[in-house]
Formats: sequence, C-alpha cells, structure tokens
Amino acid sequence: MTDFKKLTENLEQMGCTVRCFDTAEQAADYLDEQIDGKSVAFGGSITLKEMGLYPRLSAHNRVVWHWEGGALADAMATDVYISSVNGLAETGEIINIDGNGNRVASTMYGHPTVYLVAGRNKIAPDYDAALWRARNIAAPKNAQRLGRKTPCAVKGDRCYNCKSPERICKALTVLWGKPSWMAHMEVILVDQDLGY
Repeated sequence: MTDFKKLTENLEQMGCTVRCFDTAEQAADYLDEQIDGKSVAFGGSITLKEMGLYPRLSAHNRVVWHWEGGALADAMATDVYISSVNGLAETGEIINIDGNGNRVASTMYGHPTVYLVAGRNKIAPDYDAALWRARNIAAPKNAQRLGRKTPCAVKGDRCYNCKSPERICKALTVLWGKPSWMAHMEVILVDQDLGY
C-alpha cells in the first residue's frame, strides 16, 4: 500500500478524519456501511462512478445525483455529500475545480457530513503540484469527456485559461481545513488510480 502517513497526518491536523483502503471495492464497502438511512448527494465524479457507489447507496438511502436524473437543487439540502477531488497535496490542501459551482459549494457548506474520495493518482507532493494537476490533468480530461470545444479538450495537454463559454473550470476551491460549522469531513484515500 502507498504510504499515506504524511498526508494523513496533515489532513488530521486540518480537522479531517482519514480512512485508507487498498482498493476501491474496500472503500465502497466502508461507505456503504457508514451511510444508512440518510439523504445523500453526489458531486459529478468519475471516481464515484467507477466505485459503483450510486446503486449500492441507493438501496438503503435517498440518493440524489444529477448524473442519474436527480436535480441539482435537491442535492443542496442532503445529510451527506460525497465527492472526489481534482488534486490533493501531501501537505493537506484539497483542490476542486467546477463549472456549475454545485460541487465545490457543497464540499464547503450545506451538508453536516462530507466524504471526499481520492485515488492515489490525485495526490501530489505540495499545493502547487496539486493545483497544477487539477488544472492541467483533471480539467482537460473532464472537458474531453463532456465533448466541450475548449482548447484544453481539443489538445488534451493543459489548461489554456480560455474564455470559452464551454469552459468547465469556472470555480476553484482550496480547502485548508474542515469548515468550522461542519460536523464531519472525512477523506477516503484509495491505493488505486481512480477518475481523472
């Protein structure tokens, strides 16, 4: 297993609970056990899709996911919010980029419990590297997946800081700690590549 020790220590100092798993299946099993009889919202996430979380949690929770026909407005007031991250620094910074703002907003406010899932491919040594990863790896891949006509999607190599109306990276958040009002923020680290 990847040594998540330094990252875990830094996230815990920021007020986050951290759980580490060898596989996505183990992480999905854990979340399935932890979340029961709740209202749950998902952020747009290839990671969560790859983990098969939606059908599992839907069996015993009310789950809202706009990828599965749920309304973004309904996702704003759930007990639990689950998202992946675009970049995670070993120094503890959690970075996400968003086009609509729903995902980045929900990781900061409105839900008493937030789970953030990160595969080992999302981890970078420091803040600058994590930010670079979010902008130049995650964002172009997501723009390509969505069929956007942006320079990053066409070339697939980096962010061009374009002004295209189809730009998907319109909001960026950096979490330097668990928001004070939030009851529980948990980071799920998985020793597999997951998502973009």
